[in-house]
Parts: sequence; C-alpha cells; structure tokens
Amino acid sequence: MNFLSEKLDDYIVNHSQDEPELLQQLTRETYQKILQPIMLSGPYQGRVLSMISKLIRPKTILELGTFTGYATLCLAEGLDASGEIHTIDVNEELLDFQRKYFDQSEFGQHIHQHLGNALNIIPTLEASFDLVFIDADKPNYVNYFHLIIDKLNPGGIIISDNVLWHGKVVEPLKDKDLSTKTLLEYNTLLKEDDRIETVLLPIRDGLTISRKK
Repeated sequence: MNFLSEKLDDYIVNHSQDEPELLQQLTRETYQKILQPIMLSGPYQGRVLSMISKLIRPKTILELGTFTGYATLCLAEGLDASGEIHTIDVNEELLDFQRKYFDQSEFGQHIHQHLGNALNIIPTLEASFDLVFIDADKPNYVNYFHLIIDKLNPGGIIISDNVLWHGKVVEPLKDKDLSTKTLLEYNTLLKEDDRIETVLLPIRDGLTISRKK
C-alpha cells in the first residue's frame, strides 16, 4: 500500500538506487509463475533493506518469511564477508525457486534455507543475530518477537514489515480480524518494551526499525 500520491512515489523511486538486474529477473519470474506475487518486497523497499543492512554490516541475519527470496538477497548485500543468513519459510514448493536465485548471486553459500514453522525452528538456531527481518504470518508477530529478542545481539536491529497493514491499524477493529488485532498489539509492544528503541516508517505498507539497547 502506498500512502503517497503516485506522482510523488514515482519521484522517490526514480531518485533512489536502481534495482539490480538479478532482482529484476526474480521479480519477472515471480509474477509469471508464483501465486500472490504482491508479497514481494519490491524495488524501493528492497533498496531500503539493502541500505539498512549495508549500514549495519551484520555477521548474522535471520529472516522470517522468505517467499521467493527477494528481500533475502537485498539484505545479503550488506552482509559481512564471512557472514550468514538464516531464512525460514513454510512453503516447500518455493525452495528450488529461491535456491536458483540465491546461487546466481554472490551470496548463495552464505544463505541457509529452513523449511517449516518458524516458531519451532527459531529455538533450534544456535546463532545470535545482528539483524532480523520479520515478514511472515501476521498473527504470530508477537510470538516471533518473544522468541528472537534474546537471540538479538546488543545494538542489533529488528525490521518488521506490514505494520500499518493497509491502513487497518487506524480503522475500527473487526471481531474476526486476528492479523490487525495482533499487529496493534505488536506495534504497542515495540513502542513500550524497554529493551528496544523503535521508529515506525510509512514505507510501503509500514516498516518498523527497532534497535536493541
């Protein structure tokens, strides 16, 4: 969702770094072959993720929600030369698609795919993380936070996607809308938890950056 006019949004995109060719190819093939291609991070948000990662230079990254691997590759652009990414997704059918693009990039050997429920996988990961990107099922955002906060290194960053949820966070809450209910709770948690400091950015569908103190 865009909260700016199309004209202004186009200006912002046109005056930001260009999308790498490999990611353009990934986008085209995702739209041709994969259901719900709108789940891609997209070129502008991808450049934001890349820039944040480059500023941090993380040695370890955790991603919740791989989809076709677009955001994974954006985050990998800032990865320390000896670093690694652990990315988790439940869709077995996308594993080969992801790996094809991972291996076409310079980061393939640094990217570790995990298939299954992130709630079960996260506790098994021995690494601690400098950067975490949450872009998975919204009803579990609070659960994910409680699992990862102790695995986040001091000064580490959590990036949370879709936190404005198509603007629903400021609309009357419907009884059965679990995603919006959880995101409202999650946004409050990020604001009030004294272990982190948080800023919410109106980028695409809402992007929160939280830093562990």
